Amino acid sequence: MTDIILVHGLWHQGTHMGRLAGVLRERGHRVHTPDLHRGSLAADTAYVQLIVDQCATPPLVLGHSYGGAVITGLSGVGTLIYLAAYVPDEGESCASLGGALINEMLQRHPDGGTFMSPAAARDALYSDSDADTAAWATALLVRQASGHGRDIPQKVAWHHVPSMYVVCGMDRAVDPEVQRSMSRRCTRSVEIATDHSPYVSDSAMIANIVEGSLKELRSSLP
Repeated sequence: MTDIILVHGLWHQGTHMGRLAGVLRERGHRVHTPDLHRGSLAADTAYVQLIVDQCATPPLVLGHSYGGAVITGLSGVGTLIYLAAYVPDEGESCASLGGALINEMLQRHPDGGTFMSPAAARDALYSDSDADTAAWATALLVRQASGHGRDIPQKVAWHHVPSMYVVCGMDRAVDPEVQRSMSRRCTRSVEIATDHSPYVSDSAMIANIVEGSLKELRSSLP
């Protein structure tokens, strides 16, 4: 049984990964969907690292959007998948890499941080989903504390861990051109004509990509 860790992005929760996790579990994998919002990139990474350390073998870790910065800082992983995600190098942050089209749609929350209206979220994040699915996903969004996007990972795992980038070519949240540029840092890449959140709208397709990466990893082992 393979361990797979699915790391969500800003404003999201682990529950958003539930549909993809369900497909992968049906296919026989052990799947973890941690909740972030631990106060900083370093704290988010440390929390996911605890899960990595409990896995019997190095897991496959998928990071979506900001989740790419989280998985970049991990140790002891087998392979990395960046889904419309940031791939920071030493000294870089999500903010310094740019391309955050979503910034124009954010509102200041009275308790601090930022949030998105359901209409803005539907347009930026879930335009490929049907109305019921988009309503489910937007209802789960939470207030995001400020500063995470400016934090810098303390390690850069993709320097020495096999990695795959999934470019979302119709993304309205992270500029696809910036994604294509970041994808060149990874071992290999693929582009799909989807919105920012294909793990919500087409979880089976993303599960197929994940399993393809697992098969490639296994075939490369001695």
